Amino acid sequence: MRYKLITATVAGLMLFTAGCSFVPEYKQPAMPVAGTWPGQLPESQAGSGQTAADIACQDYFTSQTLQQIITMALENNRDLKVALLNIEQAKAAYQIKKSDELPVISGSTGLSRQGIPEDSSALKVPYTTDTSMSAGLGITAYELDFFGRIKSLSQSALETYLATREAASSARIALVAQTADAYVNLLAQRKLQQLAEETYKAQRTTYDVIKTQYDAGSTDQLSLAQAATSTQSAKASIYQYKRLAAQAENALVYLAGPGVYDLITTPEPPSETIDDIGFLTQLPAGIPSQILLARPDIQAAEHQLKAANADIGAARAAMYPTISLTGTLGFASQGLSYLFDSSRSLSWAFSPNVTIPIFNREGLKANLYAATVGEKIAAATYEGAIQTAFREVADQLVARKHYKDQLEAQNALVSATRKAYNLSKARYDNGIDDFLAVLDSQRALFSAEQGAIALKQAYLSNLINLYKVMGGGKMDMSNIN
Repeated sequence: MRYKLITATVAGLMLFTAGCSFVPEYKQPAMPVAGTWPGQLPESQAGSGQTAADIACQDYFTSQTLQQIITMALENNRDLKVALLNIEQAKAAYQIKKSDELPVISGSTGLSRQGIPEDSSALKVPYTTDTSMSAGLGITAYELDFFGRIKSLSQSALETYLATREAASSARIALVAQTADAYVNLLAQRKLQQLAEETYKAQRTTYDVIKTQYDAGSTDQLSLAQAATSTQSAKASIYQYKRLAAQAENALVYLAGPGVYDLITTPEPPSETIDDIGFLTQLPAGIPSQILLARPDIQAAEHQLKAANADIGAARAAMYPTISLTGTLGFASQGLSYLFDSSRSLSWAFSPNVTIPIFNREGLKANLYAATVGEKIAAATYEGAIQTAFREVADQLVARKHYKDQLEAQNALVSATRKAYNLSKARYDNGIDDFLAVLDSQRALFSAEQGAIALKQAYLSNLINLYKVMGGGKMDMSNIN
């Protein structure tokens, strides 16, 4: 009968412990942004096609060279490795908190030997030796989680761990975009270097012709000086773009490791140029802003909000009594021969402890208030992350809408400027215009062609950033060490 009573009491305590929690009911904050981005269809009419998060990087970035560089970056980048190690650290912290929900059972053994005088009044008396030995198992200060304090702390640690996972996923997406953007920058600088070299050759040829004419006395020194100025300016541009191309290579090495040199540096320039690279998959435009909730950084912010919500439960539970148990069960005797004889040496101890907060309630109230404010801060941070993401996507969508038209207009400007240059050169060769007109048209053509390359780079960077800010490239990182 007594055994059944104890069993029922323990079961009741376990049910009470499992069911009691002071964690507030979590309510996801409402979206603090519009349902769609500016200039798009209303949310009810928005499309529901494939989103960026559903498109793998190798499907979006069709360049095989870029795919290999991205793979190397995911394997070698140290910042990503730190993010992955942070996951392991957060996981260990959660496991530590989770283990607090279970009692810690430890074994112990002991040997005690002491001498005791038979007659304490005598100066010299014989001693008797007292020996005792013990062996047993014990539970030390196991807290009965009646009010859910430990479970709340465990839940907070779990949400922090999940937030760290999402932060690492966000770091991975950022790394993919940063690597793609660095590769596009390298191609742009190489294209600009090639343009500068071609311009220098053309202007050097023109300079040689003007020099011959000057030596023959058929042109003046001003024309020769103008030709020399234009030639040296183009030559200076060559070294400028060589420097920028070398720095772009260094940026890729930093992101992907030294092995990337084999892909981006060859005895001959690689066949792929900025005019060749493109993206096969076009991201949908008519999609609701609700997809932002799937972005890893926003997911991380929401997990932090849930962790702060659990901290409130732990702070509330700390205001109630804490009940802990300490107990041992084992054997103790004065002889090894009958140490494990349960009829002679069985020993036990049971020591429950109740701690009631009395004089420190003001501190506990302040701790609860701090946890409540922390939850409000986390909610504001979460909403701020959504607003930031909304603006990032809106900016990139607006840029994508106008970049293509701007690029077409810039290419038309290059064609018109090249035609003007050919006409001015022909007029100079026929003696109709002076060399200043040719020089101006040369500079205008060089500037227009530079602008076209820079605009193409900006357009490609826009597509890369749009893929990133819409949550593209979210993949499993478990195979990355």
